[in-house]
Amino acid sequence: MILLKDILYKVTLEKVVGTTSVAIRNIEFDSRKVGLNDVFVAIKGTLSDGHEYITNACNQGALCIICEELPEVIINGITYVQVDNSQRALAYMAANYYENPSESLQLIGITGTNGKTTVSTLLYHLFQKAGYIAGLISTVNIRIGDEIIPSTHTTPDSLTINRHLRAMVDSGVTYCFMEVSSHGIHQFRTHALNFRGGIFTNLSHDHLDYHKDFKEYRDVKKSFFDQLPKSAFAISNADDKNGPVMLQNTKAKKYMYALKSFADYKAQILENQFNGLLLKINGHELWTRLIGSFNAYNLLAIYATADLLGIESLEILQLMSTLESVDGRFQYAISPTKITAIVDYAHTPDALKNVLETINSIRTGNENLITVVGCGGNRDAEKRPKMGQIASILSTKVIFTSDNPRNEDPELIIQAIEKGVPAEHFKKTISITNRRQAIKTACAMAEAGDIILVAGKGHETYQEIRGERFDFDDYKIVNELLTDLNK
Repeated sequence: MILLKDILYKVTLEKVVGTTSVAIRNIEFDSRKVGLNDVFVAIKGTLSDGHEYITNACNQGALCIICEELPEVIINGITYVQVDNSQRALAYMAANYYENPSESLQLIGITGTNGKTTVSTLLYHLFQKAGYIAGLISTVNIRIGDEIIPSTHTTPDSLTINRHLRAMVDSGVTYCFMEVSSHGIHQFRTHALNFRGGIFTNLSHDHLDYHKDFKEYRDVKKSFFDQLPKSAFAISNADDKNGPVMLQNTKAKKYMYALKSFADYKAQILENQFNGLLLKINGHELWTRLIGSFNAYNLLAIYATADLLGIESLEILQLMSTLESVDGRFQYAISPTKITAIVDYAHTPDALKNVLETINSIRTGNENLITVVGCGGNRDAEKRPKMGQIASILSTKVIFTSDNPRNEDPELIIQAIEKGVPAEHFKKTISITNRRQAIKTACAMAEAGDIILVAGKGHETYQEIRGERFDFDDYKIVNELLTDLNK
């Protein structure tokens, strides 16, 4: 048990009704989980307002209510704490409750539109291979040393983050690598954490269903670097036009990486093939199993981070040469009939463009590049025609299909994608709503030497339709279909 006043340290209090010298059990922001002697934090969310559930929380045994607006009815024996922002208050409370575990770790945050999962996951593997006990908080999973825990969000809520960080500290983890999403920053999920360093990958069109415009999306990302302390380092992509912007107001020590610009960490692509990349990083050659110029940027960010965290450069290069691609990130296999199938999470226009340009830079031009792609429902609708335009221009043939339609009509989503296809490329495209059938059609169309790209879902092992999740694994399905067709 911990005293309420101790977990309120650093929280800006506007009004307190009752006493803070009471012992509390847990902190909850979901009223359904509240039990005896718990604190309930009422948060105004995008779908519901936690203030509407204060009475329910009290009836279930809540000892304290944290809220932005005090309820009309005040119940004796319950402490009410009014704050200016419940999400920010929750961040401090969560950190205090779990005894500020981020202060006992070398915590590195990775933000940007694309590359967060690859950079964070490969840094985790590199430090594990270097002999450290490492931690990971990513879109794909959470790792505490060798323990793997499924993820539900790119950046979890602040209670979940601090609970995992406390488990990491207790397990001897010394370095933790964490994806930091724009939602996570905007909702203060990472607000009370002590970061040793921050990495910016790139910025392109995404999440404009949540952020009102691109400027807000950029500024939210930038605010992560604005909050880094003087003791931290900040690493940014100099080739991205927003890279220098990210570091404008940071107190952290600044470093840049680039393929094209002057930078502290510079790389040159010497060879780019389907079996890997040959790079020269700061004068040293590196052969890696990762593919494409976008991965050259990811590897540079990894090299810079490991260097700033004190690993010797030749050891970094040796460890990087053993790294393999992350699940669902340019994950490829070659069928017995020499058809190459690639599965990638590319679900933004820039990510799709990067993957397709990478494939086109490697292939001879005599093969067909067949792309299967869709867009998620209840998400940024503005990117749909852009995805259609990019896929149709950069592919030989395109099959538009369902992604995770969620609560939208998948056929209407596909129609929105088709609107971006230039007239001269429309004959390349067909639309098949059923995703499995779309992948099967691509496999049937492909001949020896051809390349199939299945884009958008990557590592996901489900398809979300009308509130239900159905088993669906792009990588597994495309390989099964290619095998069956070639029997």
